[in-house]
Amino acid sequence: MNLEAIKLERQKWLLWKDIAPLRKLLELLPEVEGTFTCKGNIPTFTCKETNSEIEQTIYSTAWAMRPWRKGPFQIGQTYIDSEWQSFLKFNLLLPHLKLENKIVGDIGCNNGYYLFRMLDLKPKRLIGFDPSALYKTQFDFINHFAKSDIEYELLGVEHLPFYTTKFDTLFCLGVLYHRSDPVQTLKSLKKALYKNGELFLDTFMIDGDLPVAFCPAKRYSKIPNVYFIPTVNALKNWGEKAGFSNMQVIDCIPTTPNEQRKTKWIKGESLENFLDPQDPSRTIEGYPAPKRVYVKFLC
Repeated sequence: MNLEAIKLERQKWLLWKDIAPLRKLLELLPEVEGTFTCKGNIPTFTCKETNSEIEQTIYSTAWAMRPWRKGPFQIGQTYIDSEWQSFLKFNLLLPHLKLENKIVGDIGCNNGYYLFRMLDLKPKRLIGFDPSALYKTQFDFINHFAKSDIEYELLGVEHLPFYTTKFDTLFCLGVLYHRSDPVQTLKSLKKALYKNGELFLDTFMIDGDLPVAFCPAKRYSKIPNVYFIPTVNALKNWGEKAGFSNMQVIDCIPTTPNEQRKTKWIKGESLENFLDPQDPSRTIEGYPAPKRVYVKFLC
């Protein structure tokens, strides 16, 4: 199956029985005049004129689309308090970003929070990749008001080598540990970049000087599909094997309840439930608690 056939097949995912009602709600959203701005931590749409009926429609539509993992967003009077305070990650990377007139991709973009934040950096083109029909629907909800030119592909990192567009800058945030072959994943990202391109990546890490990776059993921090968690030196070696010329470490930071926490806008548990209640330095399975390394790979 070629890439165009995959795209057509993925569009059918928007017709799934749990997604189709949400797509219908999108069609019923009112056209509201206003301004959308991404300055500051919260992408915000301010209505020019509104009333209680419009505000209730906005709120009930956003509420129906839970869980909201990335954010927050402010649409009219509706504040979507997502599980992740995503501005902490974005603001960490922001001093290192020079995106003006560049073709930029976000792999595993979720609902597009980072893409919306990048609008103020004046890229030439913004493309998000994520196979989730729910996240695509959340993106379409926000973009109904933002009216941006951001493109959203229901594709994954494995499709990048077949994608016709190449990128100046790629982001791959919180994805690598979900891939069973991290080196092949990095190769796919490298192949999608122009000669002097750059990749911003974060992943779970473990402390240590040896170039080794930890392979958790069934779950890590209650997450079922975590394959390999490297030391920084192991990640560097993976990048070299994938063909990157250099890796710059931006920061190494433990995940805290300030960044990831339960709110009414998600369903189920969050970080506080994933850690040992007697020892928050360990996961519920007894492994070291989540810590992330943020890096920039250069071609």
